[in-house]
Amino acid sequence: MGTVYRKTATKPLPAGAKIIVRKGQRFAEWKPAKGKTRTAPVTIGQDGTDRIVITARTYTAKYRDGSGVVREVPTGCRDETAARSVLGDLERRAELVKAGVLTAAEDAVADNQGTPLADHFAAFIDHQKAKGVVPVRVNNTLTQLRRVAADCGFSRLADLDTVKLERWLLDRESEDMSAGTRNQYRGAWVTFCNWCMTSNPPRLLSNPFARVPKADEKADPRRKRRALSEAELVKLLNVARRRPLLDMATVRRGKRKGEAVAKLGDETRRRLEVLGWERALTYKTLVLTGLRKGELASLAVGRLDLDTDTPCLVLDAADEKNREGSTIPLRADLAADLREWLAYRLQTLQEVARNAPTVRFDREAGRADSKGSTGPTSIPVKLPADALLFTVPAGLLRILDRDLKAAGIPKRDERGRTVDVHAMRHTFGTLLSKGGVAPRTAQAAMRHSTIDLTMNVYTDPRLLDVHGALAALPALPIRAEDGQSDSGRIVAKATGTDDSRASQFAPGFAPTTGKPKTLQSIPVLLSNLKSADVADEALAVSACVVKRKDPLTTAVNGSSEWAALDSNQRLLPCEDSALTN
Repeated sequence: MGTVYRKTATKPLPAGAKIIVRKGQRFAEWKPAKGKTRTAPVTIGQDGTDRIVITARTYTAKYRDGSGVVREVPTGCRDETAARSVLGDLERRAELVKAGVLTAAEDAVADNQGTPLADHFAAFIDHQKAKGVVPVRVNNTLTQLRRVAADCGFSRLADLDTVKLERWLLDRESEDMSAGTRNQYRGAWVTFCNWCMTSNPPRLLSNPFARVPKADEKADPRRKRRALSEAELVKLLNVARRRPLLDMATVRRGKRKGEAVAKLGDETRRRLEVLGWERALTYKTLVLTGLRKGELASLAVGRLDLDTDTPCLVLDAADEKNREGSTIPLRADLAADLREWLAYRLQTLQEVARNAPTVRFDREAGRADSKGSTGPTSIPVKLPADALLFTVPAGLLRILDRDLKAAGIPKRDERGRTVDVHAMRHTFGTLLSKGGVAPRTAQAAMRHSTIDLTMNVYTDPRLLDVHGALAALPALPIRAEDGQSDSGRIVAKATGTDDSRASQFAPGFAPTTGKPKTLQSIPVLLSNLKSADVADEALAVSACVVKRKDPLTTAVNGSSEWAALDSNQRLLPCEDSALTN
């Protein structure tokens, strides 16, 4: 038999509380900063100090479930009678589980139906973090879940409704939200409900949003990227290296815009030149490796292997999008550029170490003192393994837009496709296909799960040499044995200049009906049919001996004694009495 009760907990005495005794029991009396005077029973804690006893305002039900396990479930009721009603429902469900009417999973789902969604969201986010999902994606998912729950009025799992979510997505479509963004909201809820089904204990028996249709992203693309051509890449790298120094050396605003400023100092000039070098090398690395911006930003020096016959970089699984980890080969020229960059970084670090003063420890003062010390500190022989390869700024897209403008490269082409940082990856895939790389090899280089993604999304067909590829097809000459083309022969036949015998037979092969006294193409008098000179012309509609029906025209009917051909293609008299009669 279950019971209901209000839980109690102890807390330290509030500041300024005084102990009073009522009917032999001690109480603490205090007045909060805002509120009326409060009292609470006082007990002695495990450490021997006085503590106040706080009683919960709502009742908790305690009962034995269908599996025989004692459970405590908050009822949320301040009234004892209402709390006992909740307890009765819980005990009835326990009896149904014992009788086999309900399963343990169905009973657990029923328990979770009344739990606030915020609690489920918190458990789901913890699960995502435990899986190693990147923080940005976790935060985006939580934001999407909360927005839909607030707009659709979902406060508990029992409130989840397919129709409401579909209506919300349609309303967002009318507000011009892209198909891709709508699918992200849908995907967040589908993933959350799938987790509710597989959690232990289960929170849902089925996914109410599994059948919500996806929006067609191909029919409503908002961000169409294009690949850069080789000529555009050369201009971009050139401008990226020179622009930091040019921008600083010229007036960019006001009436003197474009004019040269005062001569820059050597240190400032060197710093700007290094900044341009790093920026151009960043673009080149993105184009020749296919790395994403986040992957390049997290790439450490220790992940590079540049001194082997096949230089490569090792991408950590935690930094890769698919969380698998990859070894990416490097082209020889890129590996040489990276070696030069790392050598400069090491040289700079060594110069800083040489110029740094030696720190002495003043025993009398009990502190470090560098005054008057000039000795060098330890000189590093290599860069730290955890040092980042490049400093990838958060505003790289804005910097790229300025570099494109300075290079005269349009940000958006005539088809509305744009160039952004991720377009470097599109350029990488397009250059692979343009260079004749096999599709399966290109898929491996791009680290894609499907070849369709590599060929149809990350390959720009406008930069492929389709016209040049036609030269690989075999030559198919259209010539006759006499050297004359078929087109010339056809023209000769059409104009009547071809003297071959085949042209004499051609007009008679298409019967002309409705003209009983006219040959099919060439009209011939009945009196001319017996002449050997026109025997060839009569062949146009000559009677065939193997056909047991009368000829089609009266011209042939009139000369039934000519029924066969000799070896010289002339008509012979018919000896068949059936034909002559």
